Amino acid sequence: MKLLSVTALGMALMSAPAFADGHATGDAGAGETVFNKCKACHMIQDADGNDIVKGGRTGPNLYGLLGRTLGTADFKYGKSIVEAGESGIEWNEEEFVKYVADPKKYLAEVNDDKRARSKMAFKLKDAEDAANVWAYIVSVGPAPEAEAATDS
Repeated sequence: MKLLSVTALGMALMSAPAFADGHATGDAGAGETVFNKCKACHMIQDADGNDIVKGGRTGPNLYGLLGRTLGTADFKYGKSIVEAGESGIEWNEEEFVKYVADPKKYLAEVNDDKRARSKMAFKLKDAEDAANVWAYIVSVGPAPEAEAATDS
């Protein structure tokens, strides 16, 4: 019984770093696979211009998405997502999962505007896949501490 308790404690402690930052609940490895659907339009390129994931440029760069205000990266966004960002909404797992499920519906709800539109036509309706993609994007982005240091 003691061996089982020690083993369980060890496994819990080993998995803690993956969830310690509290920014992602999904499986980054699974998200990397699902991200193949996203890279037709999106790339992940670090601040120095190094490609983490080569992808399309139809959509914005997803590097550093965690904590970014909607519609504020160096990209020509539609007015509805810019408006959502002006209300102070920042990207986190919950917002990301809701947005990718149905971008147009999400923007209509957050802006309280039935005429809101999104340039993103693709929908990732499976919440688990979306959470996994979020975990992957966060895992290849800057560390949250590094983001805070560069924001000051």
